Amino acid sequence: MQASQAESDPPLLHPFPEGWYFIASRQSILKEKLIQKTWMGKEIVAWSDREGSICVAESVCPHMGSALGPAAGGQVRNGCIVCPFHGFEYDVTGQCVATPFAPPPKSARLRVFETRELLGLVFAWWGSHGRPSQWSLPEDPPTGADWGELEFRTLQFPGHPQETTENSVDMAHLRYVHGYSNVLRTASVTVQGAHLESCFDFRRTQSIAGIFKFDFDVSAIAHVFGVGYSFVEIREHTLGMDSRLWVLATPVDGTLIELVLVGQLRELRKPKRPIIGMRFMPVGLRSRLMAKILASVQKRDVLQDVTVWSRKQYRPNPRLCRSDGEVAVYRRYCEQFYPDRRESGEGLYELQSIQS
Repeated sequence: MQASQAESDPPLLHPFPEGWYFIASRQSILKEKLIQKTWMGKEIVAWSDREGSICVAESVCPHMGSALGPAAGGQVRNGCIVCPFHGFEYDVTGQCVATPFAPPPKSARLRVFETRELLGLVFAWWGSHGRPSQWSLPEDPPTGADWGELEFRTLQFPGHPQETTENSVDMAHLRYVHGYSNVLRTASVTVQGAHLESCFDFRRTQSIAGIFKFDFDVSAIAHVFGVGYSFVEIREHTLGMDSRLWVLATPVDGTLIELVLVGQLRELRKPKRPIIGMRFMPVGLRSRLMAKILASVQKRDVLQDVTVWSRKQYRPNPRLCRSDGEVAVYRRYCEQFYPDRRESGEGLYELQSIQS
């Protein structure tokens, strides 16, 4: 009876692995003045001061516990967040710098999260028991006037970021779920600290405007930094087209995750192959149209994945076959993001022998 219960109730992953997780774009923070969201099981706020420094803090006033978000009446004044209950003001370091009726108490300080910005994308560090960042996100990728604007798409669904990010090494699902052909790994999966790199090629046939079919020949390099950040460099060889995709998976409340897809396309100035119906278009218009086609493809792929992700159960002891070998590499890589379990000597999983 006990064995049966253990099999039907496998241990779950901790809902909040350590790492860097997406907050919002700088543009949206500046536009909204003050944003609030549920992030890693906490209610947080984010704002910018007049010098452009961004603060991400827990939405709890240390004075008497009021929420600080706009839904509760919080606001930003002169670069400081103002508590709606008693008017305490906090700067972007989290320190209380003013109150309406008395000198600010030195002990009044917000819980502030360490932040990092990359191409206008704002991330915050979630550490086990509040410990500081243990590793860094990569530097900004090369950019220039030939790279288009960042395009955002956001989904929420039940899931875990380790499960979604596992797709970066799961070549078999590219064939079976998405219908890619000629899926080939071009180099072994490598791990250096918090950076995992996965390189692969594939082909796919895509309809354009529902009329024409186009064969894409793609090389992809996925750079994974923790379970919440994946950056994919994509080269389409037939046209000579470069694009980028960030896949940012963030736990919301321990059940839901927020998946933000951020796409960017390089201008397609001189296609290697004529594009039906696009050869006489201005470069900007052609690039925007191709960006929409790519976004449609990526959205379709992700929705296919969400159908699986939102219904699957984590298996600590997966029964792997030969085509799944690099799942084991990925899961060993992930152990570092659960320091409590690692330090206690408790492994996240024990892989069964790979079946022939």
